[in-house]
Amino acid sequence: MNATQSTPSAAIPAEEITRVKGLGFLMDKRTGNTFNGRVITRNGKITSKEMAVIAEAAKRFGSGEVTMTARLTVEIQGVPFDNIEPLRDYLREQAGLETGGTGAKVRPVVSCKGTTCQYGLIDTFELSEEIHERFYKGWHDVKLPHKFKIAVGGCPNNCVKPDLNDVGIIGQRVPKIDYDKCKGCKVCQIEKACPIKVAHLEDGKIVVPEEQCNHCGRCIGKCPFHAFEEYTNGYRVYIGGRWGKKVAQGRFLNRVFTDRGEVLDVVEKAIVLFRDQGIAGERFADTVERLGFENVEAQLLGK
Repeated sequence: MNATQSTPSAAIPAEEITRVKGLGFLMDKRTGNTFNGRVITRNGKITSKEMAVIAEAAKRFGSGEVTMTARLTVEIQGVPFDNIEPLRDYLREQAGLETGGTGAKVRPVVSCKGTTCQYGLIDTFELSEEIHERFYKGWHDVKLPHKFKIAVGGCPNNCVKPDLNDVGIIGQRVPKIDYDKCKGCKVCQIEKACPIKVAHLEDGKIVVPEEQCNHCGRCIGKCPFHAFEEYTNGYRVYIGGRWGKKVAQGRFLNRVFTDRGEVLDVVEKAIVLFRDQGIAGERFADTVERLGFENVEAQLLGK
């Protein structure tokens, strides 16, 4: 069957529509009898070969159109019901690609291009691919109270809005200030370099309030007297974010992590907590609010 020969929607049982939704194929409301299939990427990154296979699959089994979703999956448009399994077989056999990204489970991770971006403080591609393997794939058959979204941002610019995900990870660069080298210059280069204007002079010395600094690292190396040369790279973890009809601003855990393994363990603890203590139908933001942020934070940071 080609893309123009679609099965009438009345002939598709409701349970089949639900089943293929679980495979990543959602009914296209414009037609009522074709589906849009989500092809899983690694945080939006695909190879040229994979891209060519997706394009050919869209031509053979869909309408020939593709679009990117907000979660960085590639959606093949206008797929007739009878073309769903042949499409899945073709993607798998030609490029090892899978469809999915729906349901009450861990969703595909998204990340910015911090690995290559001038402002990136962490290797976002490597971290998000590890999250993809460990949690999207590793937890694929685990049903949760609701969908669970994870995002990785390379720096506090928040381009992929990690703080509006169930769990968000943001790269950090924490300055180690050598106060003995601060000269209290009338025109302080650290003050000038601070993009959020929290660094300032007090009594002839530079002050960077810890509770206000977002650890973007833009001050490093800017002091001509080398007071801002040393730093620690790390990760800040946000929990309980959400966007949509009801928006919740995530809050960060009271710790900057320096070990990637610890970050991954905290993500896993958050998923386990949601699975065990969440109520069916509620988002993780609701769970955090119901249990109390401090309570959840203590559980995630505990041994």
